Amino acid sequence: MATPRRNLISVSNTPYYHCISRCVRRAYLCGQDPLTGRSYEHRRDWVEKKLLQLGRIFCIDVCAYAVMSNHTHLVLHIDIAKAKRLNNKAILIRWHKLFKSTFLCQQFLNGELLTKAELSAVNTRVNLYRERLSSISWFMRVLNESIARQANQEDDCKGRFWEGRFKSQALLDEAALAACLAYVDLNPVRAKAADLPEQSDYTSIKTRIESAQNNKQPKSLMRFAGKPHKHMPKGLPYELKTYLQLVDWTGRSIREDKPGRIPEDALPILERLNICIDNWLTLTTSFSRSFKNTAGKEQAITAYTNHMKRKRRSSIANSLALFT
Repeated sequence: MATPRRNLISVSNTPYYHCISRCVRRAYLCGQDPLTGRSYEHRRDWVEKKLLQLGRIFCIDVCAYAVMSNHTHLVLHIDIAKAKRLNNKAILIRWHKLFKSTFLCQQFLNGELLTKAELSAVNTRVNLYRERLSSISWFMRVLNESIARQANQEDDCKGRFWEGRFKSQALLDEAALAACLAYVDLNPVRAKAADLPEQSDYTSIKTRIESAQNNKQPKSLMRFAGKPHKHMPKGLPYELKTYLQLVDWTGRSIREDKPGRIPEDALPILERLNICIDNWLTLTTSFSRSFKNTAGKEQAITAYTNHMKRKRRSSIANSLALFT
């Protein structure tokens, strides 16, 4: 039986999560259907535009994404601090970009005078919206429901478009985060949908590379903030240049099927995260299969299991094998 999302997502353990959604009924999310010859390539644009729109509305950052032929991969970051920082008006403005709210909330936004009891009702409703705008479940619900409705309308059919809600994996430490980011960014290369990361359409890695060529980072994605330190600005705890080199090397190794070893000074990010080089290709080619609900080193998984009051440490054997 599937584990409820409330038992998987715990911001106190980690704000980073890997989310996967798969199509059902042999449906094609994107790409060319070999059975009918019909192209669904335009649906990639649906997913990317909606995803990046939600990243601007929700208090959730998009770290990485890859839109494949029948599934999507996302790495998301929950920004609880931002959700708490936004005032009631800002929360309502964001919520109204997706849904309608109560009549009292609309009056509050319009600046009309409300009684004390009415303001209390507005605050209660705003707190509910604040919680939802920092919820991965709501983020994925809005994204997947929107795409399913468009696809069903185009296919002139009813029923499920997605296999289920979505699968999520908690990324408990920097090692798991780095491996998952590379895994997502290299999905098109592994599937032979692209030869190079910069040629992978509708992926975060292509967007980052295009911005990096102009010495910038894309505003639509969570930025790379560099080496972590006490007063590090918000962002992924790696250097962008080093990460791009890591993805490029990993992609070449996968494409040419080279188990090889890397010179110690070529990829300092591996040394910084204490990941055995021999295990890196395994992590970045079978991340979803290697880990179930959680991903990270033994101590991170143990702490997560204890905090969530669960009896078994999920994926602990693979964690010991791959992160040691």
